[in-house]
Amino acid sequence: MLPVIENLLILQDRDRKIQRVEQDLAHIAPERTQLQDKARQGQSGFEAAKLKAHGIESEKKRLELEVESKKTQIEKYSVQQFQTKKNDEYKALGNEMESCKKAIYQLEEQQLVLMELAEEALKLQAEAARVASEAQKYMNGQVAELANREVRLNRQIDELKSDYSQLQDVLDSDVLSRYVRLRKNKGGNAVVGIQHSVCGGCHMKLPQQEVVSCKNQADLVGCPNCGRILYYSRDMDLAVVD
Repeated sequence: MLPVIENLLILQDRDRKIQRVEQDLAHIAPERTQLQDKARQGQSGFEAAKLKAHGIESEKKRLELEVESKKTQIEKYSVQQFQTKKNDEYKALGNEMESCKKAIYQLEEQQLVLMELAEEALKLQAEAARVASEAQKYMNGQVAELANREVRLNRQIDELKSDYSQLQDVLDSDVLSRYVRLRKNKGGNAVVGIQHSVCGGCHMKLPQQEVVSCKNQADLVGCPNCGRILYYSRDMDLAVVD
């Protein structure tokens, strides 16, 4: 195999590895964002559960104050009843007291319902706190792993690019330009092998002359169909398949 082909294949291998590492690096930021979003969702769930529990407690407190207010009114009406000497006023105050007692009964019924709701809300709040804590803990661990992975990948890509730069210095500028152009225009491999007299890039059948020239390894040979640089190695089968 021509030394230039060997260097081009190594360069192409570095290109592929750099591309894979860059793709891996590109996935890190979205993965980190996704993890952070899940942790925020867990925290939001906890805050919502906490707010609901607080709302129920506030309503319980309001009802307690209203009950106390009604009891105070009953005491006031009772004193006024004791002081009045008018029968109709006495009855009116009695009616007010009964209304207050009915209101207290209804308020206390509401309090019982709220007590059950408050107990359930506290359970939900505790569960939401547990979920949020676990989500945060998981996120912290995964983000730390991503950070370590990012460092490793950046180190790896620096090494690959350094190696790539050294390989570029070895290659003839015209050959390098040809390779870079093919990589850009064709995508994927710019240097391909031949198998059964077929180009490994475009998979078109090659003229016998190109196959022989490639096998002789006297100079760089390009596919007449796609322009990719061809190479031959002894493990390749040149027999034409019908």
